[in-house]
Amino acid sequence: MALETIDIVIIALYALALLGIAWAVSREPAGHDKNTEDYFLAGRALPWWAIGASLIASNISAEQIIGQSGQGFAVGIAIAAYEWQAALVLIIVAKYFLPIFLKRKIYTMPQFLDQRYGSGVKTLMSVFWVALYTAVNLTAVLWLGGLAVSSLTGWGIMLSMSALAGFAALYSLYGGLKAVALTDIIQVVILIIGGFAITWIALDRLSGADGALAGLGMLMNEMPGHFEMILSEDHPAYSDLPGIWTLLGGLWVLHFSYWGFNQYIIQRALGAESLGEAQKGLAAAAFLKLLVPFIVVIPGIAAVMLAQQGTLDGAVLAERSDATYGSLMGMAPAGLRGLVFAALIAAIVSSLASMMNSISTIFTMDLYKAWKPSEAEQHYVTVGRVTAFAAMLLALLLARPFLGGFESAFQTVQEYTGFIAPGIVVVFLLGFFDKKTNAVGAFTALIGSVVANLLLKFGMPDVPFIIRIWGVFVVAIVAAMVVSRMTTAPAEERTVKLNDIGFATTTFFNTMAALIVLILIGLYLYL
Repeated sequence: MALETIDIVIIALYALALLGIAWAVSREPAGHDKNTEDYFLAGRALPWWAIGASLIASNISAEQIIGQSGQGFAVGIAIAAYEWQAALVLIIVAKYFLPIFLKRKIYTMPQFLDQRYGSGVKTLMSVFWVALYTAVNLTAVLWLGGLAVSSLTGWGIMLSMSALAGFAALYSLYGGLKAVALTDIIQVVILIIGGFAITWIALDRLSGADGALAGLGMLMNEMPGHFEMILSEDHPAYSDLPGIWTLLGGLWVLHFSYWGFNQYIIQRALGAESLGEAQKGLAAAAFLKLLVPFIVVIPGIAAVMLAQQGTLDGAVLAERSDATYGSLMGMAPAGLRGLVFAALIAAIVSSLASMMNSISTIFTMDLYKAWKPSEAEQHYVTVGRVTAFAAMLLALLLARPFLGGFESAFQTVQEYTGFIAPGIVVVFLLGFFDKKTNAVGAFTALIGSVVANLLLKFGMPDVPFIIRIWGVFVVAIVAAMVVSRMTTAPAEERTVKLNDIGFATTTFFNTMAALIVLILIGLYLYL
């Protein structure tokens, strides 16, 4: 299936508009050279609406659109736990974690670890995060995005990935976080419109349904197994989404690691003009997270029935569920297909740009600057740009060998991330709330998390990885506390003093938080 002229025109207009806006917002006033705060944190001047939009645009990438749509086809609505539980985590992060980070005026997550535990822990985690974002996150977005672009254009996978990487680099390398965050406002609007368009088309095309809403009702009536949030032990996907443990277990560890302590995400909040703006931005992002399953998972479920009815090629989708969204895009009429394709590109390139910016921030501010601390500000900005470009090039080379052979790239990324996530959550939580935890305890949690996960993965392969992650987290937090108390206590100036940090939130934030919690309770009770 090829794109028609009208589709190409729409995509070209989107690309030109994005590049124009990115370059316009990236320009500095005459006589002012971009410094590290400008480049890496948007001058600490981001408003709440830019933060919320950028969080969602950065998060909803090919990993979500392609991966979760495929999981919707293979598993059903249960995969929405990754989105809906994240909404609650964002509220907790905004209220209890952001005040601590912003009080310390940090650039990066490793910088907090340096202040709390010392340079050893900071260096270890800086190297880990640069490696993870490059070898896992960037590669996943490139690979899944390349699959979708290839299915619509007929280009080869490598050419498709290269085009996406080049476009992301073109609009983000010059402007840094400001260019990424402000253009993400456009990206998220296109993404939501295009996503709902695919959902509507998929439901409307179901044979026997009179319209999209009737199609949704028919899906829920005829495919009840795909609308269960809590899977039974005999379900084929139980190893990935282990029933009640999806709600009570290690998925929370993954969420807190991703939404609370992940440079790629939290960098937007660090660039806020105030704590209140940052908190409102995270609340807005939490509300938008509630919508995500309706634009990525529901179309995947509809694809099951469309395949049964012969509208889609069921054999292809059964063999590789990650091809689901690309097949659904092919059902869109000319013109709308271009808009949907632009939405997919928006999701991919905004995530790529955000990851590039985070990689360059950590490498430059936590590794390179520690090695060369006395260089000019513009020198560090240049190093950041070179680092971002090099990371993208490396990810291009690694994408196929790392992810090309896996059935579901989405679940593969979650499991890879889960090897270290328990240790990350432990060192931050204890760093906040336990004054006795020291660097030895932090190393115990971080290194022990990886070792324990590897031993359990190969020693007890039948244990679902979400349960394994929860077990490792519990052991790691106890081990870190015990080891810390058996060794020298940290210096008083390294501990976090909570008595001078304000955790009170505004009426707007509290109202949004209460509404989100009520919606989540309703969704889980209904499903």
